[in-house]
Amino acid sequence: MPDLQTRADIEALMVRFYKKALADDRIGHYFTEVVPLDLDKHIPLITNFWESVIFEKTAYPGNVMQAHEKIHQMVPFTDADFNRWVSLFTETVNEMYEGDHAEKIKQRATSIATVMKIKTIHGGIGHAK
Repeated sequence: MPDLQTRADIEALMVRFYKKALADDRIGHYFTEVVPLDLDKHIPLITNFWESVIFEKTAYPGNVMQAHEKIHQMVPFTDADFNRWVSLFTETVNEMYEGDHAEKIKQRATSIATVMKIKTIHGGIGHAK
């Protein structure tokens, strides 16, 4: 299998991942009911984010934590939600790519999910101090 090499590779990964995530029994409702995604708009944005993380090529204009804070305030995330997201993301990468960039994106996804979990569920975002 090839490694992630281009923006097009990341975009293909995102398309396949979101197809799974939207249909998933555990986390799909976040994407279809809580904040219904317009994939035509979301895929280019999330591709920008991951391109920035993996290839350090583009500036992602958004704030990922802020976006997730709003979602968490509407319908709180659980540990199981983050675990499922990481599992689906990793599974999708493993189906499509292997190599240094594939490993990097899986590691970064796990790290980002962990930080979000700590900030949202475990005393950060959405909790009174």
